[in-house]
Amino acid sequence: MPVEDTNTSADRPDPPVEPLPHPVTGVAFSSPVPPGTGWPDDEAGPDTPVAAGPEDVAKLAAGASLTEVAARSSVCRACPRLVRWREDVAATKRRSFAGQPYWGRPTPGWGDPEPRVMVVGLAPAANGGNRTGRIFTGDRSGDWLFAALHRVGLANQPTSEHAGDGLRLAGVRIAAAVRCAPPDNKPSPAERDTCAHWIDREVALVLPTLRAVVALGSFAWTAALGTLARAGVEVPRPRPKFGHGAEVRLEYRPDEAATGPGESVVGESVVGENAAGENAAGTVPVAGDPRSITVIGSYHPSQQNTFTGRLTADMLDDVLARAAAA
Repeated sequence: MPVEDTNTSADRPDPPVEPLPHPVTGVAFSSPVPPGTGWPDDEAGPDTPVAAGPEDVAKLAAGASLTEVAARSSVCRACPRLVRWREDVAATKRRSFAGQPYWGRPTPGWGDPEPRVMVVGLAPAANGGNRTGRIFTGDRSGDWLFAALHRVGLANQPTSEHAGDGLRLAGVRIAAAVRCAPPDNKPSPAERDTCAHWIDREVALVLPTLRAVVALGSFAWTAALGTLARAGVEVPRPRPKFGHGAEVRLEYRPDEAATGPGESVVGESVVGENAAGENAAGTVPVAGDPRSITVIGSYHPSQQNTFTGRLTADMLDDVLARAAAA
């Protein structure tokens, strides 16, 4: 269950603030941005179903297409504390971005729909992805990540400043374990588990082409191993420990991925097959040849890590190059 909160703002959002021009398109948007109003790469529309609680998230994620996962997750209102925070930040704005509209909604996964590599982070930044509507975009962490992706040949440009800026990824998809910007960058266990259904479904959909996962930080490492396990990938217990450059090769046997009626654990909750024979990730695994999926850990490209030299450009390049070669 989400964090208990008697504030009803998650159910009745405040009226959006005065429209401001998008930095790339010049089109004016309110903050938060209403779905279906033309924001670049916004997959949602006025009729996109909205999750109001954990059960809704599980229901709307199961069986959704990749486009539907992006759309439905981007309008999710299941966790009142996160809804209130992301929308308060969008309304008040950082002074340096006062002339820009803020996305102010959950930030969906983005990139190649058939990736060989998936990069997993913790959550969008309050004035980064929560402002731009694209994961790891508009903040210092994103500056480091996309510059590295470009250096190893996985992005067509070294910068990611705004949705609609021409950036394209080749064979890479990026997603956050938690899709709303959390206060102090710390989602609660309940918020983590509620949101896990979105990334579970996304990973299940890209699993046929996936060969490597890069986890940015220990939270993302744990989340990535969990979602892969729920998708039928063999993850050992005890779980491999996180570290920069840590690498583990996991076996994936599509023929055995659905061993119904099995159960998988998401935090303290248990989910299993549904009546349609779908597994915990909401998909019926497709038969195919056994193969390995490599999970590689990296320190998060936060300012704390990059300013102190704990993470260098060469270190991040090495991890991404290893993932691309997997």
